[in-house]
Amino acid sequence: MSDPLLNPAPPGTTNREFLERHARPGCVGLAGGTTLVDRAIAAAERHIDAEKRWSRWSHAFVIGERRADGHLWVIESDLEIHRRHIRLGVQENRLSKYYADEDYTTLAILDFGLPAESVNTLLAAGLEMVASRTRYSLRELLGTLISLQRPARRTGRANLLSRDRSIYCSALVQHLYRKAGVDLVPGLHDKHTTPEDLSRTLVPHTRHFLERARAQSRLAGLARRVKAGIKPLARRRTPKG
Repeated sequence: MSDPLLNPAPPGTTNREFLERHARPGCVGLAGGTTLVDRAIAAAERHIDAEKRWSRWSHAFVIGERRADGHLWVIESDLEIHRRHIRLGVQENRLSKYYADEDYTTLAILDFGLPAESVNTLLAAGLEMVASRTRYSLRELLGTLISLQRPARRTGRANLLSRDRSIYCSALVQHLYRKAGVDLVPGLHDKHTTPEDLSRTLVPHTRHFLERARAQSRLAGLARRVKAGIKPLARRRTPKG
């Protein structure tokens, strides 16, 4: 497996430049955001780390195809809130959603070098879930976050709050890759998979990584605030997972 720090983006690289350079159909995308929910997920994932460091990652998605509009699209499970319109569940969005430098301060692309047939299988399974309107599951996400209190007990166990036809973001990525015959986190149930678990996969891949220095310092500052019992300030946007 490639060390994520062996392929860092040059200083000053924008999200758009990074994604246009490295995103390919079938790759896994990881993102770290700035909202209160992003921070809560990053904090909960510290239980996976031996040194209890907060995770960089709060969201995961799969890179889809380039369409007639010239854009790469992504398949993800997310909660999108716009004026008078809410999309809750597995959906397609343009990759340009992640061009916002202020909203997504940390990004990674994991390229597993899948053959075209496997990419087609993976994306077809994802599109089927889009068409069948598989829901985003806050309940399952909560079940996973609770299970992180005892990470060793997650192996081989189902999510106690699992529901049919529902899935959250990193669970969707694990599910789709297993459909293509690739198990990114062996022994871990789909619906216990976190973005941090995906980032630690032992499946050989090339990893490209973008993190701004301000994101690193902000994460360290938030960790200190939590230890001191000070609540981080909430900011806009939507749940991830």
